[in-house]
Amino acid sequence: MKIAVLGAGVVGVTSAWYLARAGHEVTLIDRQDAAAMETSYANGGQISISHSEPWANPGTPKQVLKWLGRADAPMLFRLRADPYQWTWGLAFLRECLPARTRANAAQIAAINRYSRLKLHALRAETGIQYEQQTRGILSIYEGRQALEEAVAAAALEKMHGIDLRVLSADECVALEPALVERAGHIAGGVHAAADESGDAHQFTQQLARLCAAQGVQFRYGSSVARIEAAGGRVAAVVLSTGATLAADAYVMALGSYSPLLLRPIGISIPVYPLKGYSITIPLAEGDVAPRISLSDSGHKLVMSRLGDRLRVAGTAELTGYDTSINEARCRAIVRRSFELFPKAGRPEHAQFWAGLRPATPGGVPCIGRTRYPNLYLNTGHGTLGWTMACGSGAAIAEIVSGRKPETEFRFLGA
Repeated sequence: MKIAVLGAGVVGVTSAWYLARAGHEVTLIDRQDAAAMETSYANGGQISISHSEPWANPGTPKQVLKWLGRADAPMLFRLRADPYQWTWGLAFLRECLPARTRANAAQIAAINRYSRLKLHALRAETGIQYEQQTRGILSIYEGRQALEEAVAAAALEKMHGIDLRVLSADECVALEPALVERAGHIAGGVHAAADESGDAHQFTQQLARLCAAQGVQFRYGSSVARIEAAGGRVAAVVLSTGATLAADAYVMALGSYSPLLLRPIGISIPVYPLKGYSITIPLAEGDVAPRISLSDSGHKLVMSRLGDRLRVAGTAELTGYDTSINEARCRAIVRRSFELFPKAGRPEHAQFWAGLRPATPGGVPCIGRTRYPNLYLNTGHGTLGWTMACGSGAAIAEIVSGRKPETEFRFLGA
């Protein structure tokens, strides 16, 4: 079949890869001049298979109330006159109920595990390189209560087949010696040995080159203006240039912008942008920065070593489609990074970035069929787009090809 994939972030490009490998003729459309230039450009770098607990969980509403009024709050709601934002926010609160959280975590864990298998197979097949580290992810806790809650959560994660090891403060420092100057503040940690990290931007661009070698056509610099439907099917997509592109099937992988194109043809999906921030610190010889990927749970930050750079990312800001950089939030990330690692480069050299994560209220992505038989969704991955990319790309290729994916995930229209 001729298939148009809309969006060349990490999810769109992995979708194109697996569709091409399944024998389809694929065209990938993106408004940027290259792959992975928006949300996939400077994320936290973590492939966190162990992270199945969604943002929407029973403890979040109390935390959000505590953070109200703080410009540097890890999660910040900037209320707007936007009915979609209010609808999403109310749905988010509903997903914080314990039973909903457990159900969502099971779904997230399923696609995470499947994605790890697919990434490993892809890496073995292609030899793709992206500053990957396979030493796991270490989550550190600076309060005894936070550590105890993490230990309880780790026990639940093991029910999803995730192997987590609880560490003392000394064991955390032994695993990551760069923590030595902060050791007196650390209560303990949790190590997810099977987790990984790497540069999502580099991975996506490398995979795009491999896609091109498989015959995938790229239409860069082309915004999708609208989707045209007729006779109960999608007939074509109209580009901002006025050109039209017709295909046998279409895969929507435009992240946060997916709902804007789907609403005019009568499809509503629970995806809304959560703005996240990152800083990238250049490292020189003699700088002391972590080698293992870290999660600073108290500040909702993740840190990944990407060759000679340290990437630190986090926070979630519900503020519509605003992609401007709030310097106060970025400088808060810089301060915390150098509290943990005072010799990790020079703070004044930190590069700031912001991007929109396509979030669903419960953290479960929208993958599968729509009511139009030739329109498919692969969007709404939130903070786990890099983690879930290979699994969701492989799954959508199976669904488009008329087969059932291997993983026990609740695919749309199944």
